[in-house]
Amino acid sequence: MKKIVAIALLAIISACSGGYSFTGGDVGNAKTVSVDFFPNYAPIVQPQLSQIFTEALRDIFVRQTSLELVERGGDLHFEGTIVGYDVKPINAQANDIAQAAANRLTITVNVIYENKLDEKKSFEQRFSRFADFDANVDLSQAENELMDQITKELAENILNQSIGSW
Repeated sequence: MKKIVAIALLAIISACSGGYSFTGGDVGNAKTVSVDFFPNYAPIVQPQLSQIFTEALRDIFVRQTSLELVERGGDLHFEGTIVGYDVKPINAQANDIAQAAANRLTITVNVIYENKLDEKKSFEQRFSRFADFDANVDLSQAENELMDQITKELAENILNQSIGSW
C-alpha cells in the first residue's frame, strides 16, 4: 500500500514539474524571465510608482513560477510604460452640496510581452486596475496602500495573460 501511495505521489509531482507554475500557468520550455524597468509617462507622475510596479511584476514571477529572474534576455521578457495614474470622484452623495462619497485611483500600464520560445504568445496590451477610497480621506494618506494593492492586481493580470492556461 505504501508503495502505491509513493508511486502515485511521485507521478503527481513529476506531472507538475514540467513547465507549469503554481498558478496553473504554462511557461513551456522557458527557464528565465526578464522584466525591464517600467518608466512612468502618465500625465500625473507618482515618483515611486515605477519602482513599486516593476518590483511587483518581478516578484510575482519569482514567487509563482519556476522561472529564474535574469537582468535581461529572458526566455520570457516584459517591458513597457506606466501610461495612466488618475484620481476621479465616484458615488455622488444626495445632499445639498454635490459631493463625491468616494474617489477612485486608476493605474494603467502598457505591456509588451515577448515569448522568445513561442512568438505566437507574445503581445502588446494595456492593463488597468483601480481601487476606491473614501472622499474624506486625502489621497496622500491612502496612496501607498492603494498603489500596493493595484500594482499587485496588475501583476496578477499580466501573469495570467502571459502564461495563464485558462
